[in-house]
Amino acid sequence: MAHWLYKSEPATWSWDSQVAAGAAGTHWNGVRNHVAKKNLQAMEVGELGFFYHSNEGKAVVGVVEVIRPYYPDDSDATGRFGMVDLRAVEAFPRPVTLEAIKAEPRLAAMVLANNSRLSVQPVTEEEWAIVRAMGGLG
Repeated sequence: MAHWLYKSEPATWSWDSQVAAGAAGTHWNGVRNHVAKKNLQAMEVGELGFFYHSNEGKAVVGVVEVIRPYYPDDSDATGRFGMVDLRAVEAFPRPVTLEAIKAEPRLAAMVLANNSRLSVQPVTEEEWAIVRAMGGLG
């Protein structure tokens, strides 16, 4: 199974908002980048991802799970983009900041460290384990 990272501005949709959505979860809409779209299309139900607060905080703060695979995004008038549904799984005891990720040599190739603008990113198995350990989820 693959792992992912989802970026959201806390003022728009925060980790607390995701948790409040409960077991039913919510859709991850508004993606308008073709690389991010391809990542969404590749996702399978049950895959896990990091929830990352962008702009404010700049940190991985929790883990989410894909609960519905890619389908059309009703907020996209062009019909070219889609979304998946996610539910919150667990919060990080210690948020893992972008600064900490960039300072960790084993994460030098992580997409977040090199292309922090991409809203939906793949995460390797090794990166997944390292970031989880850094956040206290070892």
